[in-house]
Amino acid sequence: MTARLNNLDAGVKYMLFASLMFAMMGVFAKLLSASMPSLEVVFFRNVFGVAIVAATFLKRPMKHEGGKPWLLFFRGLMGFLALLAFFYNIAHIPLGDAMTYSKTSPIFTAFFAWVFLREKLGLWGWIALFVGFTGIVMIAKPSGLMLDKTAWLGIFSGAGAALAYTAVKELKRYYDTRAIVLSFMGIGTIGPLLLMAISPWVNIPELDMIFGCFVMPTGVMWLHVLLLGLFATLAQIYMTRAYGATKAGIVGAVSYSNILFSIALGLLVGDPFPDVWTWIGIACIVAAGLAVVYGDKK
Repeated sequence: MTARLNNLDAGVKYMLFASLMFAMMGVFAKLLSASMPSLEVVFFRNVFGVAIVAATFLKRPMKHEGGKPWLLFFRGLMGFLALLAFFYNIAHIPLGDAMTYSKTSPIFTAFFAWVFLREKLGLWGWIALFVGFTGIVMIAKPSGLMLDKTAWLGIFSGAGAALAYTAVKELKRYYDTRAIVLSFMGIGTIGPLLLMAISPWVNIPELDMIFGCFVMPTGVMWLHVLLLGLFATLAQIYMTRAYGATKAGIVGAVSYSNILFSIALGLLVGDPFPDVWTWIGIACIVAAGLAVVYGDKK
């Protein structure tokens, strides 16, 4: 077993570790969500990242052309809203389901790139989209033709992230990568603070995913906050290393291990075991995602 692990491509090992870290981040987001609103969990998730990215400026200042401030803002806003939807779902549905919804982003990215960037989407691309959306329906299990709130938010967590990634494809021509990352984490830090500040004067139960009053962490909650930030940071670092160590298509494929890690860890914190329809839905989404990832790297 040890010999097999040693023979794995470095990028594969980095991505497996990053996927485990993302799943661990989800566990502590779920634990924190029992005591504080999802909005506050998003704040703590991002504030660590802002500090880390800002620290890199001391060593190497940013150098870029710029000129696309509204697109940069759009990237940050979509990333923040997608993360907020994702964390709300972590608090209300099984961790594996929430992670699976978020992994639909490559499918939506292919669609949005076709719509907005006029990138080619061949027959197999359309088949992948159909299979992926079939998987979403399998997991959502709509009652009649109606989807519940967590299903819509799950779809948005993937679609919103895809819109952010589509914007990144354009922004990379104009901005330092750190500026793009900071646009997401900065809005993901300031946005929750503003929304929590006005929350005491807002009473709309249907929008509980957007509003929430600040809850001062106490006792073990501080440990959970620190571990949330630690695992999120490690996940980002090792995911970046993975993409630098091997082919993007291989890393993208391995990243779906995140779903299995999330299901396993979710069971440890009380999630139910997925039913057969959920497994079929996961298989459809993974197959569609792999088809899109490999098709994009040809």
